[in-house]
Amino acid sequence: METLNFKINKYFAGQVVRKDLTKLVKGNAIVPTYVLEYLLGQYCATDDEETINEGVETVKRIIAKHFVHRDEAQIIKSTVRDKGSHRIIDKISVKLNDKKDQYEASFANLGINNVPISDQVIKDHPKLLSSGVWCILTLAYFHTDERDSTPWIIENIKPIQVSNVSVEEFKEVRKEFTTEEWIDLLMQSIGLNPSEFTTRSKLIQLTRLVPFVENNYNLIELGPKGTGKSHIFSEMSPHGILISGGEVSKAKLFVNNTTGDIGLVGYWDVVAYDEFAGKTKRADRGLVDILKNYMANKSFSRGTQVYGASASMVFVGNTDHSVPHMLKHSDLFEALPKDYYDTAFLDRIHAYLPGWEVQKLRNEMFTENYGFIVDYLAEILKELRKEDRTHEYTKFFELSNSITTRDKTGISKTFAGLAKVIYPDGNITELEAKELLDFSIECRKRVQLQLQAMDDTFEEVDFSYISKSDHQKYNIQTLETIEYAHLLETTSTSLQEEKIETLPVLQEQTITICDNQTGISYQSLFGDYLKNVSIITLTDPNFKLPHQLRNLMELFKLIVQSKTEDQEVKIHLITLNNEDYISNAKEALTQITSSLANTGIIFTYEYQENISESSIITEDWKITLSRGLDIWQKTNGWSDLGEYYQEQRMCREFEIGVCYEKI
Repeated sequence: METLNFKINKYFAGQVVRKDLTKLVKGNAIVPTYVLEYLLGQYCATDDEETINEGVETVKRIIAKHFVHRDEAQIIKSTVRDKGSHRIIDKISVKLNDKKDQYEASFANLGINNVPISDQVIKDHPKLLSSGVWCILTLAYFHTDERDSTPWIIENIKPIQVSNVSVEEFKEVRKEFTTEEWIDLLMQSIGLNPSEFTTRSKLIQLTRLVPFVENNYNLIELGPKGTGKSHIFSEMSPHGILISGGEVSKAKLFVNNTTGDIGLVGYWDVVAYDEFAGKTKRADRGLVDILKNYMANKSFSRGTQVYGASASMVFVGNTDHSVPHMLKHSDLFEALPKDYYDTAFLDRIHAYLPGWEVQKLRNEMFTENYGFIVDYLAEILKELRKEDRTHEYTKFFELSNSITTRDKTGISKTFAGLAKVIYPDGNITELEAKELLDFSIECRKRVQLQLQAMDDTFEEVDFSYISKSDHQKYNIQTLETIEYAHLLETTSTSLQEEKIETLPVLQEQTITICDNQTGISYQSLFGDYLKNVSIITLTDPNFKLPHQLRNLMELFKLIVQSKTEDQEVKIHLITLNNEDYISNAKEALTQITSSLANTGIIFTYEYQENISESSIITEDWKITLSRGLDIWQKTNGWSDLGEYYQEQRMCREFEIGVCYEKI
């Protein structure tokens, strides 16, 4: 991580900030991250500790002195009146007063309205005409006896956002980073610690950026509470707006027929609906119909006029039931309000992110390392919206002919967005493109499978593709259908009633497990191969951390349960000689040896300097383990059922090979 931090500061000097600083300066200020990082970028965009400390104190003073807290609004007003003018930070929205033929500003926290603002400011910053933009401005006070006048005067105003970014320079510098380093930089830029996330989990997080980089992209994410679904859309960019799903109207979102004012889709790159789910929520059916047309055709009509816009639509909400319950008894859209539970509307969704795969955010999941100032990243993403990379995957792959045009659009837009985010310079290999295409197809297939569950008229689609380099065919499945295939299969009643108990068939095989896959245990992977064995040699380098020792104890538990009471099993562990951990590990393994004394397990261990392969070897079988026993992601500790129940834990990607090898 120190090496990555060095590279980040070397190649993006002045455009990055240490992410833990935001918490240091925020205090009780209800202000988006991009506002704070804009200020931090002015004073703390360095790796020099002394400069950082001075910059933090400066930003704290600015926030304390100029940020308008609602409960201190009267104090700020008094300060402006006494001094004649004062610099403040507040959220400003502007409306046209057609009776006076002038634009007038309203201050969200200061609580003053109808303050005249010049036409030139609106020409320079038209987004002020929407629901509000955070600004740094100088507010003056000049009392007059003139009727209907206001004493408040806006002397100068500047929306808080970075300007003059160079996309070409950004692309050129991207070449200095490996793909893994770049993804970790992006994760840190959105405030997350990449070491706490699997590759697939990182892709899910970065897909939340796709609406900012791809025009007219329609994304939905449903899952449990506390996973940060809406955070990016409220905190990470001045070009996105987060609204409550129940607080939007046709006039607010599209156009007001009375005034002719264009709504949110005309001013924002991303319009996100928060708390979108909820079966009892009521929606304007007319709004749903306009949304359907806009999401499909990038245009909307109100009255006689037809308008076009490029805003992406994002819908985030909480699910009511577990994934297996929804798959068995309904579908993955079941939590949506009745008016949005409409196949014609849902068919316009380009990607469905599996929010249930995202773990609840823990303290260690937030980064303290360097990342882009989010406003700088937001401006880069905005510039990249101008590029079209939806056909880039066709250099390497050809989608199945049975995939519909709407499905292809969803797949290609997700692929293009991720390619812009991760490979902005266009330097992408076939293997890297395959990873993005597989994920893009899965996100669209998740939508299509639910539509089929909701409406029999939707036909089954072959979501496969062929590699142009070797003509190999790939079939893509969604992870939840792999995990819960047994719930989706139809089994005859007569077969269920027979309840025939059969002995497992042991055979050579290879098992591949995906990132975030659940329902996996040692028993399901190789438990049958450990029954009635007398000798086991376990080779695994990873017994340094508490959860790795827990994994070892769980293996012993499985072996104890698999043998008869009078049977003895000799288990020999070969692990790595690591100077930093060997003392604690020896103490732990000594205690484990003692605890196994009365179980029929004869446990011994040794250390080696190098281990090339992790494996479990019995008298008849060799089981190779690509990750050793350390196959799961971290749990949330004692309060997480996964801490005690293996099938509830999320896996890291790994592979197991089983071959017959008689000793």
